[in-house]
Formats: sequence, C-alpha cells, structure tokens
Amino acid sequence: MALKIIPNSESFKGLSLITGFHGIGAAGYWTVKYLVQELKAEKIAIIDSDTPTPMASNNNGKLVSPFEFYRKGKLIFFKVEAPLYKDEDMIFFKELSDFIVDAGFKEAALIGGLDSRLRIDSSTFRLVKTSAYTPDNKLENSTFLENGQIIVGPLAVMLNRFEARNFPAYSLLSYASAERVDPRAAVSALNVLSRHYGFKIDTAPLLKGVDVIETELEHTADPVRQHGNAIYS
Repeated sequence: MALKIIPNSESFKGLSLITGFHGIGAAGYWTVKYLVQELKAEKIAIIDSDTPTPMASNNNGKLVSPFEFYRKGKLIFFKVEAPLYKDEDMIFFKELSDFIVDAGFKEAALIGGLDSRLRIDSSTFRLVKTSAYTPDNKLENSTFLENGQIIVGPLAVMLNRFEARNFPAYSLLSYASAERVDPRAAVSALNVLSRHYGFKIDTAPLLKGVDVIETELEHTADPVRQHGNAIYS
C-alpha cells in the first residue's frame, strides 16, 4: 500500500496534528468531527491509497471522502469517516505515521476511548505518550494509563511507529461506554484539547444533543469488541 496526499503541495511543517478513530464510544471520531465543524476548519487535502475504501457520502452538497485533512491556524485535523478493512488498516496507519513524521509535523495528538469500567478515580481520561514527547504545563499533571492495560488498533500502531521514529506524540484516552457511542467522552477530550492548544469551543450542543449524536454515530462506529483487559481505542 502507498498513501498519496492530494494535492501534494500542502506544507505541514511545524504544525500539530489531531486525529482519532472509530473505537470505544466513538470518542476519537466525534472529537475530530466536532472540531472540524465548530472551528470551521478548511479542507486542504485528502488521502488516496492503493486499496481504496468503498465509501463516500454527502454533506451540504459536497462529497465527503473517507480520509480528509483540515486546517485551522497551526492545527491540522485528520478525519477518518469510515474504518478500513481489517486486512489493510494496520499497513495504512503505519504509512500514515511515516507520512506525519516525514512531512515535518511538530507533534501528533491521538484521541481514543477507554472503557469506563476501568475507571478508578474521578478523572475523565488517561494519557499515553512517546519518549520524545514532553507534556507542557497543561498536560504535565495528567494521569498516565495504568501499567498492564493494553491499547490495540490504529492508535497502538501509530504510537508504536512514532516511538520507533523518535517522534513527539501523545494519546488522550477518554473514559467512555464500551456498549454504545458516548459523546460525553468527546466532550472530555475537547475540554483538554481546548486548554492545551488555546482555542475556545462550545461543547453544550454535544451534551444537549446526545440522543441525536448517538443515532448518527451508530451508522459509522465499529461494534465495540471485548478482549480481556485490552483497550480498543
């Protein structure tokens, strides 16, 4: 598989990437989607690959591709509208990680869900980071993911690749329901990201429209998978 960025003229040097996928509670997917909508980010590129995803949709008269890059200031949002087929997704996310490093991004923030049944205190998320990432004063007091818990899926592939390439990246894992989509987990991530990157975002519509959002996400989120103490983020 070979990823192609279209157009390939966009510069990402020195920018911060935020992305998330269809895992527990759809926390990562909805965090990115809501950021794109509420910050009115501009679509700047899409990804094509040797194995195209058989999915397209429409939004306000515009075609929505499976993999899109959006920009707002110094932030880049990578939105994955539909999960990849399992035979291809691990290669895709490894190549995506290499692209992020080679394109000169400053850092990457990976948003995911964490089974709320694992919660042992009042905090709303756990932090995971690569050795090259040093949390600033907005994240330095965050609680790290407990020893022995396992992250699987795209976030694991990307974190492992970033670690191997000595790239600064971190993951926010918001506690979320393991049985249904959970917009409240996205709110948790949005609150952290807004403090960290200094933007303002109104999360009230997410909280007020939980039923509507859950209905929408149920059409795109992967079924939650259970496997011991693994964390499907």
